[in-house]
Amino acid sequence: MRASDYNPLLSTVQADPYPYYAALREHSPIYFNEQLGWYIVSRYEDVVAITKNPAVFSSARAIVQPERLDEAEKVAPISVRSFRRGVLIGEDPPTHTKTRNLVTRAFTPKRIAEMEPRIRQIARELISQLPRSGEFDLIKDLAEPLPMIVIAEMLGVEPERRHDFKRWSDDAIAISFALVKGTELTGLEHSSREMADYMEQALEARRQQPREDLIQALLDNGVREGLISVEDASAFCRLLLVAGNETTTNLLGNGMRALLGHPDQLERLTREPELIPNAVEEMLRFDSAAQALFRKTTQEVEVSGTRIPAGASVLLLFGSANRDPRKFQDPDHFDVTRNVAGQVAFGHGIHFCLGAPLARLEAKVALEELLTPDRKLSLVPGQRLENVSHFTLRGLKSLRLRTEPARSAHASA
Repeated sequence: MRASDYNPLLSTVQADPYPYYAALREHSPIYFNEQLGWYIVSRYEDVVAITKNPAVFSSARAIVQPERLDEAEKVAPISVRSFRRGVLIGEDPPTHTKTRNLVTRAFTPKRIAEMEPRIRQIARELISQLPRSGEFDLIKDLAEPLPMIVIAEMLGVEPERRHDFKRWSDDAIAISFALVKGTELTGLEHSSREMADYMEQALEARRQQPREDLIQALLDNGVREGLISVEDASAFCRLLLVAGNETTTNLLGNGMRALLGHPDQLERLTREPELIPNAVEEMLRFDSAAQALFRKTTQEVEVSGTRIPAGASVLLLFGSANRDPRKFQDPDHFDVTRNVAGQVAFGHGIHFCLGAPLARLEAKVALEELLTPDRKLSLVPGQRLENVSHFTLRGLKSLRLRTEPARSAHASA
């Protein structure tokens, strides 16, 4: 494997990026991909240092060339305008600081911890619908609906619209990938329009009749205070929707794939559920749901001996940083007891994932309810594991498992 073989837009790379990451870290830690025009950063120390320096490595400058956005906007104006806004994830201080403060109170560790009983109730209801003996799809039956229901309830979305929200979330991801690749957006514009119309109606409804939810908080603390526009509020809800869905879904899918590929770790976790919180951190490190994020340089800068010009697009490989042997010993080994302090699956610095406490709690609860001594889980043999088509996100479209009642110690004696 050569560093020059790495192109994150290729499906072969997306299927298993880790050998490419190893080649990059070893031979070209600051790699310039001429075809894409991106500087690609793969070592832990460099990734973390860049996230600590937003003044030089900006989040507020779109990765897509302006002329490409202009052309795409003629076909899909709502999709492109939403992408251009880049609320929160595409902002720098002081704007980022103000925007983040709008919802920080909803994602405090204390507030999230108080949600555990409701999250556990949802997880139990979903798991109770799984067969006692037979096959099920972990993604469709648990990993997708659990965070979808939770974030929808936080936003105040009507239960009958949850499936629409999941579709809008999937389409938002497809839009970002299509814009980067320069492919057609026509089929996705209808989804963007639906989402924008829904949010406009939801904000108006809360003006007429206030509620206790995140949309109301954005209206009260953002729109009415003049800090954000109605369009910004809509874009922000879209970001929360995508992040609230995808992070936990991919964490559970990737984590269970790792566990089932390491039966000794699965057995130990089932036997010692107190290890589950640490196992969640190892799942995040081992196969990160968020693989990469972009920055744009505001000035010429040197990173690890490589000069990067002003205005350059820089791709930070968090998935590679989490497998860097300079930080984690034997990083390609999956170990639920590992000391995972410093893993960067949720990013680092001022853009550290706002929903990290929620994703951690959802994953912990789901695993506690699923991995019980009376249930034996295994992968359905022969299935083709297909990844979500995106270069910054990593997750499975489906993960079919076989479940059967576990034999008791007495019965196996």
